[in-house]
Amino acid sequence: MRFHHNLVQATVDALHIIFNEGKYADQAIQKILKRDTRWGSRDRGFIAETTYDIVRYKRLYAHIANASEPFNQADLWRLTSVWIVLKGHTLPAWEEYYNTPERRIKGMFDEAGKDLALKESYPDWMHKLCSDALGDLWKKEAHALNQQAEVILRVNTLKGDLKTLKEKLYAEEIATHTDERFPNALILDERTNVFATTAFKDGCFEVQDAGSQLIAPFLNVEPGMRVMDACAGAGGKALHLAALMGNKGQVIATDIYQNKLNELKRRGRRAGAHNIETRLIDSSKVIKKLHDKMDRLLIDAPCSGLGVLRRNPDAKWKLQPEFIEEIKATQADILDRYSKVVKSGGEMVYATCSILPAENNEQVQAFLARESGAAFEFVEDKTLLSHTDGFDGFYMARLKKK
Repeated sequence: MRFHHNLVQATVDALHIIFNEGKYADQAIQKILKRDTRWGSRDRGFIAETTYDIVRYKRLYAHIANASEPFNQADLWRLTSVWIVLKGHTLPAWEEYYNTPERRIKGMFDEAGKDLALKESYPDWMHKLCSDALGDLWKKEAHALNQQAEVILRVNTLKGDLKTLKEKLYAEEIATHTDERFPNALILDERTNVFATTAFKDGCFEVQDAGSQLIAPFLNVEPGMRVMDACAGAGGKALHLAALMGNKGQVIATDIYQNKLNELKRRGRRAGAHNIETRLIDSSKVIKKLHDKMDRLLIDAPCSGLGVLRRNPDAKWKLQPEFIEEIKATQADILDRYSKVVKSGGEMVYATCSILPAENNEQVQAFLARESGAAFEFVEDKTLLSHTDGFDGFYMARLKKK
């Protein structure tokens, strides 16, 4: 593999923004990619993927490179040298790599294999938390969450079917394949910018992980129902619900952030989803007005995000242990308050993108044991793990109001 100095320099600059300035990886990479309009898709892909890879393995690479934060320029270049050597490539004859001990890098990597937290590059607190929660499964999951996530699309059935979308993308030189477990998912053969396609601009698909695509169908919605998406955000699940309902009935999408609901409106127009109504949660009255009125409720709860580290590897280094306790309290509060909107005989789904039982089935069981949960009965739940399913980690539980 032939390396280009300007592309590795761009990677070093992106790492500086992420590690030393505390910015999110996707934002840092977008900023760097705007620097040179002459970079082609392969150049841009190299910068993005190399940066993400080094962010994933920050702890391991810093250990091998004998570098500590805050990283100076020489440290960051040493991190890239470790990446190049461990990928099996020859180091370019550049000044920054002069006297790099390649054999020592390989030896230290082999030695690091004895310590799972170091080898798979997790903070000690996170490794202990997940190991205690998942037991022997954590070793496999820790590795799986370090694999690069595929780009997965969900066909918008309001505007077409899977076969038609596959053909449209192929006409734009984008090859895809399917997975029988996910009936509306198309998986890209190679990473590319799908947002530039005509198919995207026409609203034919959304980018959504395969595991995430199982959550809206788990709610068992039907055309004509009143459905609430309690933590809608930018609306990926609300759009899916609207499609499953064939635009018939009503999807009330709520959130505490107006800018996210504005984005949902924009996405809804593109997708041709006409039965979504957005409501800002700016007081407790918004929820109270909906008590006992919903056929279905989706609580896609805020969580640690430990199931989606493949997509957000910098969350490893941004998450703090106290946040886990805070978010568990938030989840319990959301369950207590929003569950009151479900009418008798109605159903709700509680979902997270976490792999921790404390945020998942234990949270559900605690809710059912409280006064607010006494009106509900457990129906079924599902846990997705990266090492078994090959996609992001998710949890979903369906409860029925008596």
